[in-house]
Amino acid sequence: MNYVAVDTSSIIAVVLNEPEKSKLIEITSEAELIAPPSVHWKMGNAFSAMFKKKRLKLREAIAAIKEYRKIPIQFVNVELESSIRMAEKENIYAYDAYILVCAKKYNAPLLSLDEAQRVKAVKNGIKVLEV
Repeated sequence: MNYVAVDTSSIIAVVLNEPEKSKLIEITSEAELIAPPSVHWKMGNAFSAMFKKKRLKLREAIAAIKEYRKIPIQFVNVELESSIRMAEKENIYAYDAYILVCAKKYNAPLLSLDEAQRVKAVKNGIKVLEV
């Protein structure tokens, strides 16, 4: 199976029709998208952060959630111990460690628009897809 681990930044770009959307869809068209379950909650957190910055209105978030539900993402479990070890090693939040551990566990390249996340991935031997 041709897995690609997707993080919240790439999903947000698609559901909010950001400039990278078409390239992200093209890159993943032949892949099975995987992510840890935490990505689901991180989506909500991203929307709430956009509310605070007045970047997003509630109706836009609801529309984006409807689009998000259409994306065929297989949520896969990652080991908490491995994730905490990664978080400590890289000095990152557990949420960011979960996606790195997911990519590593499934030998999947990472699709992320978060440059810091991309750097941590490469440092840990995880292939990163270019957007």
